[in-house]
Amino acid sequence: MNQDLSIIALVLHASAVVQIVLALLLVVSLASWSVIFSKLIGLKRVRTDNDEFDREFWAGRTLQELYQDAQRGEGPPSPQERIFAAGMREFMKLRERRVADVPTLLDGARRAMRASFHREMDVIEARLDFLGSVGSVSPYIGLFGTVWGIMHAFTGLSNMQQVTLATVAPGIAEALVATAIGLFAAIPAVLAYNRLARDIDRIAIQMESFMEEFSNILARNAAPANPADAGRSAPQGR
Repeated sequence: MNQDLSIIALVLHASAVVQIVLALLLVVSLASWSVIFSKLIGLKRVRTDNDEFDREFWAGRTLQELYQDAQRGEGPPSPQERIFAAGMREFMKLRERRVADVPTLLDGARRAMRASFHREMDVIEARLDFLGSVGSVSPYIGLFGTVWGIMHAFTGLSNMQQVTLATVAPGIAEALVATAIGLFAAIPAVLAYNRLARDIDRIAIQMESFMEEFSNILARNAAPANPADAGRSAPQGR
């Protein structure tokens, strides 16, 4: 009854398979925390850059000036700015080709912005699926370690003449550590996944709203026949 049942002692005395499972879960947990912090910092930067470009966009500057800044790499390098640059670039190319049909101009700009939007979302959502996988798989990996540990413990008890709680408890406790570590890896990953997915949805909605508003501005700018006039109308305040 005086056996050391601390977590460290249980891990050190566990079977090789359980120790491998525990090491795997610890590595996965550290990797998930790294992804969580990097995504939180990255999404905060995206929101800040998008908000800064939003202020620039509605500050009364012309579309041509904003597009030239985007081409020179000036201003916040936000996803929203790159979407704007993609739509404006396609719009101007079509105007230079003397395309006068307004629906054709707007459709080309929208398709360019939509393609840029999907590229930006691929970057923003990168590694989010890893957190989902950790949250769903880690408990089962821990359960596998627990089942294996219990099997190992009962196999060792089969050679004993008398089995008491003192002989059973250490082996069972060693096995249950794997389940505990699996939950320790899974719970933060699930919580972070839900939080990050909600933040990404908000960013996506913001950028889609900008695309619609910018499309309306381009519709007003599509009227002039002279391509040089395409960027003269400055966006007004909302």
